[in-house]
Amino acid sequence: MEKALFEHSNVFRFPEKVEYSSEGIISKRVIDRPVGTVTLFSFDKGQRLSTHSAPYDAMLQVIEGEGEVTINEVLHKLGTGDTIIMPAGIPHAVNATEKFKMVLTMIKG
Repeated sequence: MEKALFEHSNVFRFPEKVEYSSEGIISKRVIDRPVGTVTLFSFDKGQRLSTHSAPYDAMLQVIEGEGEVTINEVLHKLGTGDTIIMPAGIPHAVNATEKFKMVLTMIKG
């Protein structure tokens, strides 16, 4: 049986489930299934994920702080509560203009 990454049937708040790392990025898998993943991230100010693409659509939800997402060379500024979908096969990057936390949901199809 697959080990649960986050305990089932318990209420939690995403921002409380990941700390910040000085000059770093932390990621924690919340759900990891063959059909997709949900991953919780924290970024210290100035940290970034360089331009890359993924074979699946990905939904990024900012749960604390502020950051930037560049999709196909178009810059999007996001803050707490904002959500954006990054389409499959399109180059994108993530930049922490301030400390921020996000949830990334990838659906494989």
